[in-house]
Amino acid sequence: MKTIICMTTLILSITSCSEKQAGNPLLEHFTTPHQTPPFDRIETRHYEPAFDQAIEEAKQEIKTISTSAEAPDFENTIVALDQAGEKLSTISSIFFNLNSACTNEEMQQIAQRVSPKLTEYGNSVYMNPELFARVKKVYESRDRQSLTPEQSTLLEDTWKSFIKGGANLESAAQKRFQEIAMELSQLGLKFDENTLAETNGFTLHITDEKDLAGLPEGAVEMAAMTAKEKELEGWLFTLHAPSYIPFMKYADNRELREKMYRAYNSRGNHDNAHNNSEIIRQITALRLEKAKIMGYETFADYVLTNRMAESPAEVNDFLAQLLQASHPFALQEKKEVEDFARSMGFKEELQRWDWSYYSNKLKQEKYALDDEMLKPYFKLENVQKGIFDLAHTLYGLQFKEVNNIPKYHPDVKTFEVYDRDNSFLAVLYVDFFPRPSKSGGAWMTEYQTQHIRNGEDIRPQVSLVMNFTRPTENKPSLLSFDEVTTFLHEFGHSLHGMLSQNTYNATAGTSVYRDFVELPSQIMENWALEKEWLDTWAVHYQTGEKIPAEYIEKIRRAANFQSGYLSDRQLSFGIIDMDWHSITQPLKDSIVDFERKAMQPTEIFPAVEGTCFSTAFGHIFGGGYAAGYYSYKWAEVLDADAFSAFQENGIFDPVTAESFRKNILEKGGSEHPMTLYVRFRGHKPTIDALLKRSGLK
Repeated sequence: MKTIICMTTLILSITSCSEKQAGNPLLEHFTTPHQTPPFDRIETRHYEPAFDQAIEEAKQEIKTISTSAEAPDFENTIVALDQAGEKLSTISSIFFNLNSACTNEEMQQIAQRVSPKLTEYGNSVYMNPELFARVKKVYESRDRQSLTPEQSTLLEDTWKSFIKGGANLESAAQKRFQEIAMELSQLGLKFDENTLAETNGFTLHITDEKDLAGLPEGAVEMAAMTAKEKELEGWLFTLHAPSYIPFMKYADNRELREKMYRAYNSRGNHDNAHNNSEIIRQITALRLEKAKIMGYETFADYVLTNRMAESPAEVNDFLAQLLQASHPFALQEKKEVEDFARSMGFKEELQRWDWSYYSNKLKQEKYALDDEMLKPYFKLENVQKGIFDLAHTLYGLQFKEVNNIPKYHPDVKTFEVYDRDNSFLAVLYVDFFPRPSKSGGAWMTEYQTQHIRNGEDIRPQVSLVMNFTRPTENKPSLLSFDEVTTFLHEFGHSLHGMLSQNTYNATAGTSVYRDFVELPSQIMENWALEKEWLDTWAVHYQTGEKIPAEYIEKIRRAANFQSGYLSDRQLSFGIIDMDWHSITQPLKDSIVDFERKAMQPTEIFPAVEGTCFSTAFGHIFGGGYAAGYYSYKWAEVLDADAFSAFQENGIFDPVTAESFRKNILEKGGSEHPMTLYVRFRGHKPTIDALLKRSGLK
């Protein structure tokens, strides 16, 4: 399953399904429109037997390839491998996305049971000596074959996958490699389960109206609705982003802000069943051992062999270069907020739970701009239309909402996506709102990756999952500016999947280097600051009045507000990720102490006892960004440079858009990312465009 993550008790059960039907729908040929998953028939009990059967079928496919009497060649070995286990891949994509988007206790237990089976299957492929011998023969004869660039990439990536998967190891080392992979698969799942349980396990119940002072009407309405759902009087605030962020930004009650801050930033760091500290210790030790078995000094060395940034030294130099540029600005910005808070009568030491509150008031003072001014113009349905229309303007795409495609939850919307010539391109699912059964953050998943099978172009099925502000009894869903950019970001990932024009599963869509995958998403965020785009859709949800030009100008002027602090914050995540994966011995010291030492160069605030970022850092301990979180900043360099091409030629310029589509979005991982980037831009990127855009130069 390819899941791209971008920004994470009893858990509610999955949406109810229709009446039980004979057979297992996951194992049957999908007869739904576009062969989409039959969510209306899938029940939790179907998953495990489906996994078991699909694994056995995939093993048979692998056996057929490895025992073939034919001499190994590109088609009968490399292509056959790419096509093996497609049913298993589909079931995995469905299950693991729902285990994040709409989970329950039973699904979490299934995940713990099937993950080792999937790991064992993967190990059985890469450590099959007959299969490896065939791959090796094809790889060693590559110079004598007339391969396309995509075929060459697939062959190279297949070879590297076998090597990184332990194919060349001695039997004892292979056995330990397999054991480590098993343990890591379960630990990652447990980490995410603990984080979700901790997020859901805290609520702030307010019964005295005076404690709501400063909070906007929408946040209060949502809290009242949440309390009502729990059959409580008053108002209930949670650690889910649409509740937590407004509270930290607007609540006058400093004591309650501190309470919320400590709860959010201590997730996974409590002395209870959901503590993630020991899991981090185990994960990092096992990853290190895995790297050393493979002959690398650190896990970061092992991971970065297949990235645009080719070594830990290159990543660390990159992060240090950006930190040197941003940190002086961050210190200045802190002093500015402190001075402003003092002018308002604040006499305490500025703490982390004060930052959003006073920063927002300063922003209002400097730019006369506040999220609450903008939200009426960012009705979710209008934002969606604006983003879809942008895809139409740039790439000719057309979106048709349909109701005949089964959904896994009533919140989900489904769309058919067509190209400018009316040919069918993709199915798009969107799931906008938080719920207790959904992990935090936002991500994109492909249930089906685009590829060619038996001459037929199999089109992708893409899912976007977000956690936006819900509608209330009195208001529709009104997004913050940050939520608008999040939508643009995830939609960029979906374009990467939907526009794919490749032959093989392993080279299509988002199957690219981790430090390249964020380019299509982050470049989309740039349009949020463009008046030409906002003017096309942003209207007041009540009056229909177009967003005032002065508001757009304020958004643009405020775009670099605290850019030094925000850059430092993002860099701190990349730095702690690299430090966790650059250890040469298992960590014996305190998790908290290790984190604080690593992040100290980026800090502008005193430490808060009891808090720990790493214990809820799902990107690297539950997701696929280990030794890779720097990718977000790396891709910022790419997207700043790439978007400057649009700025030079016009933000809707069809020629520039077509070049980006043909050279980046359609190509997936069919060639080296720098080759693709230079083909689009005409030169390699530098950090100058990013520093200029961020006001750090």
